[in-house]
Amino acid sequence: MGRFRFRMQNILGIKEKIEEQEKQAFAMAASKLAEEEELLELCKQKKAELEEKARELRRKKIDVLKLKESEALLKYQDEVIKAQLVKVRAAQKNLETQRIKMQKAVQERKTYDILRDKAFEEFMKEENAAEAKEIDQLTSYTYGKKTKDN
Repeated sequence: MGRFRFRMQNILGIKEKIEEQEKQAFAMAASKLAEEEELLELCKQKKAELEEKARELRRKKIDVLKLKESEALLKYQDEVIKAQLVKVRAAQKNLETQRIKMQKAVQERKTYDILRDKAFEEFMKEENAAEAKEIDQLTSYTYGKKTKDN
């Protein structure tokens, strides 16, 4: 029996490597998104703390300077949250882009896997046909020899 050799094995190997790279890029993008979302949560917590401090200042005797400072800090924190939301959205978009690239790489690799499987099936059919032909020739030779001997 001959040895099966897939003609496009080197391409399949490249597609497998590309798929792995895309999976890693996707994982990194997911990690970055989680990091940005965590930072957003921290910003929101900080804003909640600042709002609580502002409420405390309003309950106590009124100190205009501290109230203005508190309001300025709240406005600043709102800007930080907006900026962080932009980063989160960018990370989400990047994650989606990486997901699409990863899916494409997986699909291409699977296409070559299917081609390899079909080529192997064809190889096995050819091998089985060659083996059957050999058996038929042996049987014919053996049968022909017996009939000549009788």
